[in-house]
Amino acid sequence: MTAPAPLAPKQIGASIRYVKKGEDSVFYPAEREKSYWPAEDHDMLITDARLLMDQLTVEKNGFAVLRHQTAVKNFHDPQEVEQVFYPEIIELAKQINGATRAIAFGSVARSDDPATNQGRLPSFGAHVDYGRRTVAEQVRLILGDEADKWLSKRVVLMNFWRPIKPVFRSPLALCDASTVRQSDLNHSEVRGGLEDPNRPPLFGYNLSYNPDHKWYYMYRMQPDEMFAFKLYDSDSSRPQWTGHTAIVDPDAPEDAPARESMEIRTISFIDE
Repeated sequence: MTAPAPLAPKQIGASIRYVKKGEDSVFYPAEREKSYWPAEDHDMLITDARLLMDQLTVEKNGFAVLRHQTAVKNFHDPQEVEQVFYPEIIELAKQINGATRAIAFGSVARSDDPATNQGRLPSFGAHVDYGRRTVAEQVRLILGDEADKWLSKRVVLMNFWRPIKPVFRSPLALCDASTVRQSDLNHSEVRGGLEDPNRPPLFGYNLSYNPDHKWYYMYRMQPDEMFAFKLYDSDSSRPQWTGHTAIVDPDAPEDAPARESMEIRTISFIDE
């Protein structure tokens, strides 16, 4: 009897909003109309990562898909997120990176409901949140006098992203970091915070188009599924610039409920 052929991963075509090559941008998350973000849209093939979960790894691709049960009951309660979710994610970051220590910051509950505060809307633009400068600044802000001790180790910035409810529209897409070249990176300055317009600027990158980019998403991503993806690694020999963006899913039902998600950033310190 012939064995059934293995299932092929689902693929969709979707537009990725890149920045024009060589253009530095300024992004105001809470006042987006003030932003300078010269866009260049390209249709790309996006592969469903669900059947590839065992093959996609942080070390090889810059990201992984995790199964994770959380004790958080209400992701819209900042106190519960800080007391329950932060420790969960810190332990995950330490496990994934083999870290001695990890810290968490920058959690954001997002929704694509039009009534949502601008700063909490999904970002439709391929970007890498932060680079070396902002990583060092965040470590100094959080750890104070201890910062130099921990910055002397290998340092990894990683984002964790999960749905609050099943995702039917505006899913997150990730670019395989092994396909991203340094020449694809364009400087980005993020000005103003969600509740603090006077927050110091944050510095990262936007991606410009490269036909070699490989993009992934999760079809109908569930609340017990989570992306872990790397944004910076002080070891420059490793894949690290995992570009990401919300996309318009052509398979989304017209009456699809709003996408709700939670993201949080971590910095891990690794002895090597």
